[in-house]
Amino acid sequence: MGKKQYVYCASANQISVNGKEAVRVLRHRKPDFRKWERSSTCTAPSQTRFPQMGKKQYNAAMETSPYRSRHNRVSPLVYMLIPIAFFMGLGGGYLAWGSNQASSAADSGQARRVTVATNGYPSVGPSNAPITIVEFSDYQCPYCQAWDLQVYQQLMASYPNKIRFVYRDLPLPMHPEAVPAAEAADCAGEQGAYWKYHDALFNQQYGLNRAAYEHYAADLGLNSKAFAACLDSQRYLSKIQANANDAANVGLNSTPSFVINGRVLIGALPFSDFKTVIDEELAAKP
Repeated sequence: MGKKQYVYCASANQISVNGKEAVRVLRHRKPDFRKWERSSTCTAPSQTRFPQMGKKQYNAAMETSPYRSRHNRVSPLVYMLIPIAFFMGLGGGYLAWGSNQASSAADSGQARRVTVATNGYPSVGPSNAPITIVEFSDYQCPYCQAWDLQVYQQLMASYPNKIRFVYRDLPLPMHPEAVPAAEAADCAGEQGAYWKYHDALFNQQYGLNRAAYEHYAADLGLNSKAFAACLDSQRYLSKIQANANDAANVGLNSTPSFVINGRVLIGALPFSDFKTVIDEELAAKP
């Protein structure tokens, strides 16, 4: 039908720590919001395949059969018009469905509100800001990366001192480096460099692997021995698992997912979608 297939990453209650349970995924091209019409999240699911219907078997003797139908023959024109009418009806229904889907992102978030913890997690912005945005994200998700690089800065700059942005980990099981990257960010946080390291992970100058994590730490001037010891200890693993469990408890199983003053938005939505929700929330404030 020419419609883009929107993709998502579905999470599980358990996360892969050593990559043994993770499935290998193809490298993704970095998404470009200029080519997106609507919400996108991380990795494409298995493509839906319709069952192949075998060719209808006709009896060759039918054409030479002496028996004729007693009914009047129907004009071939009728058979030509039937599929045209079918596809016109199908297309009309598709367009109606699409128009409803196009406006459902912010509306669905408005109808659904959840409560997630924000204290004790990395955050930027005033603690008493009228808008609190909690992002559940995965450092190996290309759509999380695209949203961070293309929307995050614009969002914060457009609402100075009005947004408190909280980051929480939601590593997906098909991304073997999602957990180690999250651990590395927390280890950098011990040395006061969480957000700089967070940005380095999404920029991915050196990729995502143990050598890259140590390289990012060195570039930021962190204590290399303390950083490496933190990674080896895996002391933040339980915290990362708790983040994933909290997300699952409120029905969030894909990345990126956002909670804006309790309203849920799913996917790497463009700036305009966030602006709509934020403006509504600000207008509702007394």
